[in-house]
Amino acid sequence: MAVSKGQAVARIKDAVAAGQNAFGENYVQEAVQKMQELPPLEWHLIGLLQSNKTRIAAERFDWVQTIASEKIARRLSEQRPAGLAPLNVLIQVNVSGEASKSGIAPSEVQTLAKAVSAMPRLRLRGLMTIPEPGAGRSRYQEVKRTYDALKAEFGFDTLSMGMSDDLDLALAEGATMVRVGTAIFGQRTTHQDAA
Repeated sequence: MAVSKGQAVARIKDAVAAGQNAFGENYVQEAVQKMQELPPLEWHLIGLLQSNKTRIAAERFDWVQTIASEKIARRLSEQRPAGLAPLNVLIQVNVSGEASKSGIAPSEVQTLAKAVSAMPRLRLRGLMTIPEPGAGRSRYQEVKRTYDALKAEFGFDTLSMGMSDDLDLALAEGATMVRVGTAIFGQRTTHQDAA
């Protein structure tokens, strides 16, 4: 999945022309502006989702990779239009326990997964994590163990971990989706602070 946050629409169009169709954005408003200028694509929200942005996310995105509370998940389920397919969601796991990172501890995943999997307008696909920079193999292995332990119970098929700098390690440890920005687009050309 190509991380297009902070990238100009022209560069995204180049990626589309090269065959890429799944794009990740951190900020709802920035993504919506791009959606209006581009053909239909698969859009993933990969940034923190605030309560006041859940309706837009539920209406416009195909995936939300950052579910970390039952409250946000419930709002997304309630606000997902009936005419759309269920919203694909991933539970964000904070494997390193960093206060600056969103997500829940691996020990809390099963409880949240039970709640989310029962929500009618959501489709729980698996887990997402962003380990601290330079994280060793053990961080990825811990998330993979959690994923494997719950895969059969919840029908998980997606483990999103790894970015441009660590995608080889993440893939070696079982990632089924990587979030690649810099390796595709180079450095960001724009920046938005408001989610």
